[in-house]
Amino acid sequence: MKELRIHGRGGQGSVTAAELIAIAAFEGGTFAQAFPAFGVERRGAPVQAFVRFDTKKIRLRSQVYEPNYVIVQDPTLIKDVNVFLGMKKNGIAIVNTEKMLDVSPPEGVTLITVDATGIALKVLGVPITNTALMGAFAAASGEIKFDALEMAIRHRFKKELAEKNIVAADTAFAIVKEGHT
Repeated sequence: MKELRIHGRGGQGSVTAAELIAIAAFEGGTFAQAFPAFGVERRGAPVQAFVRFDTKKIRLRSQVYEPNYVIVQDPTLIKDVNVFLGMKKNGIAIVNTEKMLDVSPPEGVTLITVDATGIALKVLGVPITNTALMGAFAAASGEIKFDALEMAIRHRFKKELAEKNIVAADTAFAIVKEGHT
């Protein structure tokens, strides 16, 4: 079983990202489970969302404490929350930032940075980064296929908004695949 933990703030789409990643995994033939964890339920408060992937049914229902993957939607969380806590060796951490980070992930964890906010502002006109980060995750992890992610986005959003979100996801996917961080 592989596990993903998403760190964000309320209103950034962390829960939606987890749901769409799980749908894309399921569409690709993998069992998947997505669920959120809220501290205080208000916009801007730190939130976590989780996804599990496996080749067989998933019966585990606890939060994810030792993720293979971490997505950080808001880099300011790194100062307040140990986003890398429990990460497994050979894991991948994807952080939304255009700057160099002043922290390092644990030994054996690959850090990928992508300016998802810049992509979202350019493509969507708002700083909602979840679909760009989902594209980056698809490229970095291989856990979901891009065409399955595209289908999940089309089912979730209406026509024009779906198209824009697919462009945001595809842009980040291409950046990560090309090795640019």
